[in-house]
Amino acid sequence: MSESSTGAAAAEAVAEAAAAAGSWRKAGVAGAAIGVLAAGAAAGVAIERLTVGRGMRKKARLALDASGPYGSLRGMPGTAYADDGTELSYEVEEVEEPGGGGDQGPRRRRLFGRRAPAPVTVVFSHGYCLSQDSWHFQRAALRGVVRAVYWDQRSHARSARGVDQLEHDVPVSIDQLGRDLKAVIDAAAPEGPLVLVGHSMGGMTTMALADQFPELIRDRVVGVALVGTSSGQLGEVNFGLPVAGMNAVRRVLPGLLRALGSQAELVERGRRATADLFAGVIKRYSFSRKDVDPAIARFAERMIEATPIDVVAEFYPAFAEHDKAEALKHFAELPVLVLAGDQDLVTPSEHSEAIAHLLPDAELVLVPDAGHLVMLEHPEVVMDRLADLLVRAGAVPVAEGAG
Repeated sequence: MSESSTGAAAAEAVAEAAAAAGSWRKAGVAGAAIGVLAAGAAAGVAIERLTVGRGMRKKARLALDASGPYGSLRGMPGTAYADDGTELSYEVEEVEEPGGGGDQGPRRRRLFGRRAPAPVTVVFSHGYCLSQDSWHFQRAALRGVVRAVYWDQRSHARSARGVDQLEHDVPVSIDQLGRDLKAVIDAAAPEGPLVLVGHSMGGMTTMALADQFPELIRDRVVGVALVGTSSGQLGEVNFGLPVAGMNAVRRVLPGLLRALGSQAELVERGRRATADLFAGVIKRYSFSRKDVDPAIARFAERMIEATPIDVVAEFYPAFAEHDKAEALKHFAELPVLVLAGDQDLVTPSEHSEAIAHLLPDAELVLVPDAGHLVMLEHPEVVMDRLADLLVRAGAVPVAEGAG
């Protein structure tokens, strides 16, 4: 392709971004800010647009949505209720006995006429703007091997909108998410040992659980995995942007999100109209590898796109207030895995190193060439280290863990 055609294609991408931004100006100040974001996104996807037409990309997305297996795994559904009445959706995967099939729960719990000890339950908590399906590869690997609970955080995926947020305008807090996790545990795993696994916001949720319910950690938790997460100081993250630019973004972003959240219907139309542009942004902040499977990239897009803009706006302020470094002490005597992608722009690996510094006996794993969604980008590495943690925690026999 000639230099002139390359420049023309890039100019076209930026022009489309500017045109799309124009449709946002009906939202007032939010429109101006979204125009800046759209122009930046255009720069990130202009090169891709040189070789792939817009119509072809749309057809490719539809094909991936129709054929991709990601997010298709389902377990036994259940509902827990948070302390404000919010319905929290979870699913349980039971252990299968050798030679058995289906739900072996009642039979496994009896041994020679007596109730057998409850098995270890592994509880997975997902991140901001994601869902329980973000654990797809780990779920596939662990099916039938361990008892596992996967749940959707309030206002995400299959869980209901937060009652306090929707009806009483109460801000979301990480502490609230910790109490939500406790409600899920009480409903889905009321007895027996626990291994807690949290990614990003899910890791913060796990820390909030420990901070508010230290006796639960002491009495029942036998292992913890903190993946791509942070114990605090998230207000200092620059998301890979120049410091001066990020300082400007920090000043306007809270107000921008509030403005967008107040005009959700208009914003959602704009998101659909600029899907190509924001796909480039999502990919940049989710993955590090240039050759990530397009179906996986599209899977991540679908999860993030499914999160309403007003939910995005509700949750964002909670991260600036998050500080749970002190809560980590409750994990000090446990097997702990701290894992992150070394190219994570959302919760940089330095935050995982800070957690490991406070938990010197923890295993720290920094995955090369990995971004924020490390469990989708490098599932084999994540599963290998998680399997080792489950062995150390006594959740699976050594032979099964090695496999």
